[in-house]
Amino acid sequence: MKNFSSWFRQIGTDFAVRIQRFMYGRYGHDRLNMALLIVGMVLCIICMFVHQPMVDVLLTLASYGLLIWAMARCFSRNTYKRYQENRRFLLMIDRIKDRNNRYFTCPKCRQTVRVPRGKGKIAITCPKCREKFVKKT
Repeated sequence: MKNFSSWFRQIGTDFAVRIQRFMYGRYGHDRLNMALLIVGMVLCIICMFVHQPMVDVLLTLASYGLLIWAMARCFSRNTYKRYQENRRFLLMIDRIKDRNNRYFTCPKCRQTVRVPRGKGKIAITCPKCREKFVKKT
């Protein structure tokens, strides 16, 4: 029995080393991947309860598309591009969560400027280029 347990442990270790070698240099897992997987699984579950053929096919294709996209991002070797996608996703989520502020872009330098909501029409000064523009918050 002792030999069987050591043999089984050795197989597990070999498998873990092979997975680590395979994933070396690849992007891996992040928040955008997790969101894609969750939405894909939710669409898959909704698809089980829908009994209209056309809607069922569309939901199935959408769920598989999201799951394949998440896997492709996970195994991608272009880590910089995947990092930028995840960063933009997190910025978008933070903006959705931020109910107290509005975000505008400077018309001159494209810098993002955050201003408080509910102040009416205000003159905004860009902190980067000092351009002044008027927006309604």
